[in-house]
Amino acid sequence: MKLGDFLKEHKLSIGDNFRLLLERLGLYDEEYVKSVEARIGEPAKMSKSKGNTVDPEEVINKYGADTVRLYILFAGPVEKDFEWTDEGLLGAYRFLKRLWNYFHENLDSIRNTFYSSEELASVEGEARRVRRKAHQTLKKYLSDIEDLSFNTAIAGIMELLNTLQDYRPQKEDDYKVLREALELILFMLYPMTPHLCEELWQKLGYEELMPFYPFPKVDGGALTLEEIQLPVQVNGKLRAVINVPVDADEEKVKEIALRDYRISQWLNGKELKRVIYIKNKLLNLVV
Repeated sequence: MKLGDFLKEHKLSIGDNFRLLLERLGLYDEEYVKSVEARIGEPAKMSKSKGNTVDPEEVINKYGADTVRLYILFAGPVEKDFEWTDEGLLGAYRFLKRLWNYFHENLDSIRNTFYSSEELASVEGEARRVRRKAHQTLKKYLSDIEDLSFNTAIAGIMELLNTLQDYRPQKEDDYKVLREALELILFMLYPMTPHLCEELWQKLGYEELMPFYPFPKVDGGALTLEEIQLPVQVNGKLRAVINVPVDADEEKVKEIALRDYRISQWLNGKELKRVIYIKNKLLNLVV
């Protein structure tokens, strides 16, 4: 029987004695231990008897309580055990640092930017798409929190921050959408990272602590799609994806498609014999 199989069968870890042996010999090297564990057996599980527990005070002093809380909640479903790793902790720390940096990069633009629900309802284009993403995230977050699925709730917030970092606000309405989205992130993260969220909240100019403000509600209007991306085929082969109004009829969709240069070049000098349109799904032009 291979050593690795023996360890798994008897629920042992290569770290049980291997780490201690290397320490006593003065040869301990964490990267070497990890490489051996990867090839031969599973890492040692955290246990007082094995002396491999993590000192909470030490970790909190280094990364902050917010980082530790976020990492624990993001590591996996609450009903399952997880293996503590420095890489996972650093991942949580990097995310909070990324949020902190992005917030401050835009603080001068949004500090004195204020909005009303009526103003936000009328935004268009990229700003509308970003706002839809923000409220989709909020809706899923509320459902995840109710199910105690903290890991997926946090994943949604991380995805929203990625969307914001790709966003390029230029006019006043764009910054109103950005401020609302960042405020939503702070509210959603507050139960996990209250210190960081409260600090950023105050920088926005609010005088009261966050718990004194009502938790935001999902704007159903922001979730409504006005445009969709529709695949367009020519003789069954995908040639372009175009933006069309939701539930547009065949004539309207065909008109938009024929104006697109990516489509027109495949129709040049050819006879359009048939149009196959599946509403909100597909347009196929047969020539």
